[in-house]
Amino acid sequence: MRVFVFEYITGGGMLNSPLPPSLAEEGDIMLRALISDLAEIAGIEIHTTRDARLSRPDLPIEFHMLHDLEDFAMAWQACMENADAVWPIAPEFSNVLEHISETVISHGKLLLNSPPQAVHTTSSKLMTSGCLTESGISVVPTYRYEDRIPDHPGSWVIKPDDGVGCHGTRICRDRDDLYQQFESLPVGSEYVIQPFVHGTPTSLNILARKGEAFVLSVNHQRIAVTDNRFVLLGCVVNGHLNKRTSFHRLGREVVAALPDLWGIIGVDIIDTEKELQVLEVNPRITTSYVGLKESIGMNPASMVLDLLNDKLPLPDQMLQASVVDVNLEYAGAA
Repeated sequence: MRVFVFEYITGGGMLNSPLPPSLAEEGDIMLRALISDLAEIAGIEIHTTRDARLSRPDLPIEFHMLHDLEDFAMAWQACMENADAVWPIAPEFSNVLEHISETVISHGKLLLNSPPQAVHTTSSKLMTSGCLTESGISVVPTYRYEDRIPDHPGSWVIKPDDGVGCHGTRICRDRDDLYQQFESLPVGSEYVIQPFVHGTPTSLNILARKGEAFVLSVNHQRIAVTDNRFVLLGCVVNGHLNKRTSFHRLGREVVAALPDLWGIIGVDIIDTEKELQVLEVNPRITTSYVGLKESIGMNPASMVLDLLNDKLPLPDQMLQASVVDVNLEYAGAA
């Protein structure tokens, strides 16, 4: 099987604009981890595109180096034509991941990720919140600026409705600051408002298929606040030991509520004193994927390919998970 791995940031998606260093580093470590996992699988050939402003990784695959948009169009077409399957790593903002997913399907290729309809829903924090709330799942309340926003004694958070991770978030100290900050946002952009919820930032890696879920890891996220903005410093894969049963149950509930999710997905959660609250759902691999294979002792890319044959791992197949630190400060992404 020939697999086209397309990481948007490092693979030419930003050829016509400056490369954000943090996003490029984060994308690069995910790309390297996924390619390394796929390269271990017998019968898999891998190719990818690469922004020529970045160095060429020492990996045993075929690279298409891109210098301009003309290069990108030609390489993308060639990669799609030669691939049996495509595994995109792309942000949800501006419908990027949804558009890529639609393109893969329109070319008749296997999509090793969630289908466009699942990406469409989960790309919007507001839509995701509504779907999960309808299923009785506790979420961080999410509002539009036009909504009647209830009283809240603490701080507020403004973020793009289709934002990725901590990028574009703003913390507001009170309601007056919230409205003032909102007035300064770019015209035409869709932002949502959430109360600042105190708790432990946590994420899940989940293998999903047809409403079924197998939780691969419960991760502690290291998040700092700088200049009233969140910064992801890294995560500890399988480093959140408390309430593990509750996290696994919540992961299964989220996938049951969003049954179109497929492959490896991420769920961000705030572990509060009273309950677990879902913050957002990522219909793709996330940064914590980098430490996943070392943590669980199994190849997660191979597990995704097994889904093509409707195979989910059984609980007794999971080895004892170990704690693995993914440090974005060291990688230069933070």
